[in-house]
Amino acid sequence: MSIENYSETTTEIYSLADKCMKNNNIDPALYTVHKVKRGLRDLDGKGVVTGLTEISTINSYREIDGESVPCEGELYYRGVDIHSIVDGFTKEGRFGFEETVYLLLFGKLPEEEELKGFQKLLYEYRTLPTNFVRDVIMKAPNADIMNSLARSVLTLYSYDRNANDLSIPNVLRQSIQLIANFPLLSVYAYQAYRHYIKGRGLYIHNPDKELSTAENILRLLRPDKSFTDLEAKLLDLALVLHAEHGGGNNSTFTTHVVTSSGTDTYSSVAASLCSLKGPKHGGANVKVKLMFDDIKNNVSNWNDDDEIKDYLIKILDKEAFDKTGLIYGMGHAVYSLSDPRACIFQKFVGKLSEEKGRLDEFELYKNVARLATEVIAEKRRIYKGVSPNIDFYSGLAYSMLDLPEELYTPIFAVARIAGWSSHRMEELINAGKIIRPAYKSVAKTMEYVPIKDR
Repeated sequence: MSIENYSETTTEIYSLADKCMKNNNIDPALYTVHKVKRGLRDLDGKGVVTGLTEISTINSYREIDGESVPCEGELYYRGVDIHSIVDGFTKEGRFGFEETVYLLLFGKLPEEEELKGFQKLLYEYRTLPTNFVRDVIMKAPNADIMNSLARSVLTLYSYDRNANDLSIPNVLRQSIQLIANFPLLSVYAYQAYRHYIKGRGLYIHNPDKELSTAENILRLLRPDKSFTDLEAKLLDLALVLHAEHGGGNNSTFTTHVVTSSGTDTYSSVAASLCSLKGPKHGGANVKVKLMFDDIKNNVSNWNDDDEIKDYLIKILDKEAFDKTGLIYGMGHAVYSLSDPRACIFQKFVGKLSEEKGRLDEFELYKNVARLATEVIAEKRRIYKGVSPNIDFYSGLAYSMLDLPEELYTPIFAVARIAGWSSHRMEELINAGKIIRPAYKSVAKTMEYVPIKDR
């Protein structure tokens, strides 16, 4: 049936959908009866341990006298504190994403010559097959750049003579190529959408081999290819902070699950991309930005605590914004007292807000973060601690960088492909069984009735 005729079946589809709803509802009480850990989480919210990893460590609790006590959030990449990593390259005025990728992939901090060699390798791989932009990216552009990115990744399979080779040298080669090319695939997909759907100018710039990943993103995106050092450094920091976050987040767990089936690298990465695009995962940064647009339109005095608090209560009571009752960017499945990534990012976002003349907006974000913590604790009776997560400040940062909303989540993917690649190789190296969790059937048995007797 052609897409033009879909409307003719609307009534029938709704009728069938009613049957789906009626015959697929599971009694919530059964989850307790059968001790199902919904969302693979214990009753206290902790994730069920389904594997081991050496790639990153997340701490949000300390064991004191046999009890779990919330602590300030900690994040380690290959055992190195994220604060130390960021302090290291920022104090030396360097870009840190390439160093971070090396650390995640190879389990050690690179020496100077190793880093230079790795950067050179990334630069050499930062090129797409002949006519790929014209024949793949420019065809059927759409506003969802994550879908365009997944399509491009799957298509790259056809250009790889060793696409199905699961040896570590080959998977490493594929991973480095994808890490190098994600900025091109993302920005070119946006440029195609911008031109063919929005009717604006088309800019396809070549990457500069002398520039970092963050610099190249801004170069590819902007018509005049220009950017300030602070802009590039902030984007670089965002890539570092988004590069990895444990094996239990949804998209990285997807990497492990799909990899365990023995599938190829391109299929694995596409599956993880489809997970990341969800608004409960990587798509949350867009929601934060839209929520703040709404707050700015409805709160007249950005420094009035009472006015801000009243509006946050309306959001929680499902009376304002998207009426889901969620204050986006607040709280995290693991962290309680603080998200170390948000703490680091906030300082640098503050610096850029000065350069951009948007300090008043930055202060609004800080006010909302402070007051939302109180409001959520009061209204939701959550006392473990609620704090801003990395998504909270990402929207403001990307807005100040003039990044279009359509690229917010793809930029997340540009960073997280480093973590996915590391976890994929870890799964392959330590491969045991295909990951297959159990689902308890609670269906009632029925006799088959001949169609004439139904």
